[in-house]
Amino acid sequence: MKRAVTAAAVLLAAAPAAARLTAFEVTAEERFADGQDFGAGPYLRIAATARGELDPADPRNAPIADLALAPRNQRGWVEYATEVVILRPADPARADGRLLTEITNRGRKMLFRDLFDSPEAQPALNAARSAGSAGLALPLRRGTTVVWNGWDPEAPAANDGLRIALPVLPGVTGPVRDEFVFGTRINPADRPTAPLSYPVADPDPGKASLTVRRTRQDAPEPVAFAYAGDRAIRLEPEGRRFTPGSIYEFRYPATGARPLGIGFAATRDLIGFLRQGGQGDGPGGGAGEGHGRPGPLAGIAIRASYAVGLSQSGRWLRHFIDLGMNADGRGGRVFDGVLAHIAGAGRVFANHRFGQPDRTATWHEDFAYPEIWFPMAAAATTDPVTGRRAALMRGDGSDPLLMEVNTSTEYWQKGASLTHTDPAGLRDLPELPNTRHYLVAGTRHGGRFGATGARGNCRHANNPHSASPVLRALLAALEDWVETGRPPPPSRVPRIADATLVPAERVQQRFPRLPGALPPPSVTPAAAVADWVAGRRDAEEAWHPLVPAIDADGNELAGIRLPDIAVPRATYAGWNLYAAAGLQGEPCDREGSLFPFAADAAARRAAGDPRPSLAERYPGRAAYAAAVRVAAELLVAERLLLPEDGAAYALAAEREGPAPLRPVEADPHGR
Repeated sequence: MKRAVTAAAVLLAAAPAAARLTAFEVTAEERFADGQDFGAGPYLRIAATARGELDPADPRNAPIADLALAPRNQRGWVEYATEVVILRPADPARADGRLLTEITNRGRKMLFRDLFDSPEAQPALNAARSAGSAGLALPLRRGTTVVWNGWDPEAPAANDGLRIALPVLPGVTGPVRDEFVFGTRINPADRPTAPLSYPVADPDPGKASLTVRRTRQDAPEPVAFAYAGDRAIRLEPEGRRFTPGSIYEFRYPATGARPLGIGFAATRDLIGFLRQGGQGDGPGGGAGEGHGRPGPLAGIAIRASYAVGLSQSGRWLRHFIDLGMNADGRGGRVFDGVLAHIAGAGRVFANHRFGQPDRTATWHEDFAYPEIWFPMAAAATTDPVTGRRAALMRGDGSDPLLMEVNTSTEYWQKGASLTHTDPAGLRDLPELPNTRHYLVAGTRHGGRFGATGARGNCRHANNPHSASPVLRALLAALEDWVETGRPPPPSRVPRIADATLVPAERVQQRFPRLPGALPPPSVTPAAAVADWVAGRRDAEEAWHPLVPAIDADGNELAGIRLPDIAVPRATYAGWNLYAAAGLQGEPCDREGSLFPFAADAAARRAAGDPRPSLAERYPGRAAYAAAVRVAAELLVAERLLLPEDGAAYALAAEREGPAPLRPVEADPHGR
């Protein structure tokens, strides 16, 4: 059954407030997954537009860049509209009182794939209509309400991506640098044009420039171009194609800037509104009643609010906390608990004039866009560049209970060690009572259920090892922490003090020399960006990101060692190298590597592999399965695996035994 509720709105308070929703317009309401009961009764899927306004004069909104320059309504406030999707129990009595917000990643919903093993493709995940899109559906089994909203006006709208509508800053123009690398991430190798982040303010080609270089260490060379409309360029002569893997930079005068930081405040006020059941007074402190329509969460009493962010959206959550947006304006918190996964030490390029939130800095791409800046750690540190002392956490009562989870890749590419060391990489930081940090050893940035070892643009087979089982357990521990005060598992990260966190050069020296494999790359430097249009960073020698130390097999010593690492059949790394000519030796985006062990001693000797073979490690199927079972049971006892995931590891080990891994296969422990 589907019931369209076009323009039905919960009209909110008209009383003055710093920020508030003015209307919540339900555009569609339907039974999720045809009314399937996951354990807490059928669910409803609600699509809506939340309209709000912000007072530029209020101190709570002061962190939003250029808010004062935005057009205003008759009240002198700045308006916005964010797209919203909610999954809630149809029967309020079956709700568990939890509100779980996934911060969208470029408009996409990723929660049920990356935490709950949905096998569906991204369009089905974004649509959030089928039972398959919920995967294991753990939140829906218990009656948790799940919400997504748009925060980026340029997020792809195709395939049900969520956006926010923001005003354009009138009369504002300025220089912009767009970088394009084709054939690696989203731009196909044969794309004839390069899309621009903003409309061109002056179409005179003489006021813009295009350069190309093979690597960022090379000198840029000028390239002839022509405009292909006001939001794209092409190469000259017409028909010439961009060289895959090379770095193109286009500098041009732009218009169309918007106050992107409104996305933080819009989320703050939406969640504040929903925490009240989505009705009654507005989230920013206004008093007054709605106009007779029940709110989207009518009858559900929200007792705890959580946020999950993955990659870009994990960086967004770190930024949200830093800006003070977790204060709800009523003396409470927007999110009680936050789980930020694969965020490294970064934030998002989403509170700058002409910001580009989709950028993600790595060794080869987007290197000189704002992502890492001081402070990087939740605990207070001193910046050796400026002498400033600061912390990501504010200590003003608005801080959530925070879990930061990273893979090996974030240590190599995203400065993750700087979340738990001083910026100079000289000492470990003390753990704050309201934070935890975890490394899922031997995993890569995009590792999840269904990932394979397909090489793509990389030299080595990719790393299929999934961190999802750990994330499920940590989310459950975060809920316990918020709701009962029970401390979660202690932090599990490599440490300087015990030599499990080391300079990359030490790992390069220790990594086994494997047939056909190149040694690890250099670590991607971490530094603030002094001028993103010029592409200039601050002094890179001041901040020192470190990486996890490894054992004789090349597997990481510290962190949460899932059975894949504790009882290994391969070496799992969080780095890989580009295969293309001229790029060999450079880190391959945010990918990992898989180096399977040989089947037996004869195969090992024939290949020249120094690592013991599977037959030399495990005398038989029973011995291997027993070792996996012990490793899984220990993690369950430590609350780092759910019991059902521990059982899945044990069953997979009994089924497969210590069989050689084939890189094209998916992670065998996903379900």
